[in-house]
Amino acid sequence: MTRGLPLLALRLALGLALLAAPAGAQVPEAPAADAAPPVEPSVVTAPAAREPVETNGFRDTTLAAPPPVGADADPDADLAYGAFQRGYYLTAFHRATQRLERVPDDPAAMTLLGELYAQGLGVPQDVARAADWYRLAAREGDPNALFALAMIAIEGEGAPADPREGRALLERAAEAGHPRAAYNLALLLLGSEAEADLARAAELMRLAAEADVAPAQHALGVLYAEGRGVEEDPIAAAAWFSRAARNGDVAGMVEYAIALFNGAGLAPNEAEAARWFREAAFRGNAVAQNRLARLHVEGRGVAQDPVEAAAWHLAAASQGLEDAWLDEALARLSPEERADALALAESRLARP
Repeated sequence: MTRGLPLLALRLALGLALLAAPAGAQVPEAPAADAAPPVEPSVVTAPAAREPVETNGFRDTTLAAPPPVGADADPDADLAYGAFQRGYYLTAFHRATQRLERVPDDPAAMTLLGELYAQGLGVPQDVARAADWYRLAAREGDPNALFALAMIAIEGEGAPADPREGRALLERAAEAGHPRAAYNLALLLLGSEAEADLARAAELMRLAAEADVAPAQHALGVLYAEGRGVEEDPIAAAAWFSRAARNGDVAGMVEYAIALFNGAGLAPNEAEAARWFREAAFRGNAVAQNRLARLHVEGRGVAQDPVEAAAWHLAAASQGLEDAWLDEALARLSPEERADALALAESRLARP
């Protein structure tokens, strides 16, 4: 399998330890479906009028008073963040604003408000206003805000793109230990063939991988497999592919399955390889679908089953991955078997 790493990840969710997104490698993968957030409580009190809040030169207005805090609430609990985690975004907005009234330079509250505006959660989406809140938090050194500003600058969301500024912000966020900033900065550095850049990219990728950023675990495995920025080490590569796979990274599943099948860096195990190919195949990965089809033709790690093989071959071919060997191997299917394979492939392609 030919490996490759993207030069730039799409916008990753703000690293508040509550949103994850991952970026993959060269192999296409199906986007994860977000669970629907809980519905806000249906019983609300009439909103109380409030004066605009002045916060470090940035004016914000809240249209309703925050809900009361229970007498038994933990005084040290982060009520704003807790509400965000549970999907009560308007409550999170109120709590964060309330905190800023007490502590005007609270960077976590500023960053949370920025994220709510950036995604339009509980408030109308307003990227410019989100950036204002992120800048205030960044002045206080908040790494999450630095990362969010970096991605806005790189992608040009709401304003002209500024890759240079974006990279500088990624540097600051990565220096502050932000795992996703480290991952994205590593991807930028991998565009260079300079040994110093590759070595730094590997260091940054390790920082992100050790923080359980699954795409970084896959990418670090690729670096070890190819000896880029680190010494070639198939055992380390297989270990990182395993971690990426178990953390749900589809490209990592494919690489781990290939390592298991070939015995690269670990003991060969065709049945376990087939299991990981199957997991990635059901998630829409064309390479996994192709490899699983081949296994079913030969009965290696799975039962020999020409209908299953044809169904997975059709699924992979629908994504542009042709295979003349499979075409020839499956040419002797009966019309009934072909019809069964086509129906099976269509049912799998129709999955969300």
